[in-house]
Amino acid sequence: MKTGRTPERHELESYRSRVRGSLLGGAIGDALGGPVEFWGLDRIRSECGRDGVRAYLPENVEGGHAYGRITDDTQMTLFTVEGMIRASVRQDRGLGFTVGVLHHAYDRWLDTQLQDAPDGERDGWLINERWLYSRRAPGNTCLSALEVPRAGRRKLEQFGTEATNTSKGCGGVMRSAPFGLVPPWVWPAGWQFDAATEAAGYTHGHPTGQLASGALAVLIGALVRGSDLSRAIDEALGQLRARHGHAEVYQAIKQAAEIARRGPSPEHIESLGGGWVAEEALAMAIYASLVYPEPNQLLDALALSVTHSGDSDSTGAICGNILGALHGETALPPELAFDVEGRGTILTLADDFVYEFTSSDRLHGDYGPYTRWTDRYPGW
Repeated sequence: MKTGRTPERHELESYRSRVRGSLLGGAIGDALGGPVEFWGLDRIRSECGRDGVRAYLPENVEGGHAYGRITDDTQMTLFTVEGMIRASVRQDRGLGFTVGVLHHAYDRWLDTQLQDAPDGERDGWLINERWLYSRRAPGNTCLSALEVPRAGRRKLEQFGTEATNTSKGCGGVMRSAPFGLVPPWVWPAGWQFDAATEAAGYTHGHPTGQLASGALAVLIGALVRGSDLSRAIDEALGQLRARHGHAEVYQAIKQAAEIARRGPSPEHIESLGGGWVAEEALAMAIYASLVYPEPNQLLDALALSVTHSGDSDSTGAICGNILGALHGETALPPELAFDVEGRGTILTLADDFVYEFTSSDRLHGDYGPYTRWTDRYPGW
């Protein structure tokens, strides 16, 4: 699947900034929206002002208050990144690339929700990050779908198969941005849609829940290649039209673009839904991004994306993914970026993702032996 083209240095610099921007931006949006996820718009305005949520709100934790805490959205996105690196390592070991490796990555995330701390039974480094062992309102659909392959410990033949539920919740799309971050000189753009759709299907069985994930991946991928936001949306819509069952996602995105012409308003974003299902979460994030598309407006966009009565952390995370990929990490609000939980882990994973997809031959090589890199990212 790899094309093997060697990118120019300026391409690499831009690419790294967009990867870091998208992953850290998603975490910032997630952390902004998390505390107000179950608040109504009137309460948000009462406690945060008419401009909405523009700073991290304190959350009660043992020993005091915490600011900038991420939720399951960012947790699962990080395991998506790790799984994609492992899948690439697997390919270079001659075992072939399979998106099914992501199912195992989500199974490792499930450990962080069921256990208090690492048990030493799993390989790789991310599973040993103790701060990830915390339940942050994980979606019931993700939990129940991922528990299916476990019989005793695990029933391996069930990995890589689609969930049997009919859910179109936002738990698939909110973790799918990394599929769009694979550089354009490595794999063809069409791959992104199919891979994101398949991976979302491990937990969400409804076509809408899957196709929204594919659309986000294509949108992110177009931004990474240097497209403006409008052209990236058009590319996502074009890919959607070729898929059976695309109508709900397609119409939601079109509606977001139409409403964006009316300008910024929490009432406008709420007219797109609550964000609890995939097409609504994606549409609401796209709306906020279109209303405030400039680099110096990124905080305005994030604030708008979470200032509503719905699933604020998911809409904020997706908005941050989109605008971080569009503008790069230097556009992120520094007063939020420095204080977001897990920043070191997020940026380390972002850099490792870039290393793997730009310099894998220097890390482990085609069909190469095990190295410190493959200890860090085993190919399964």
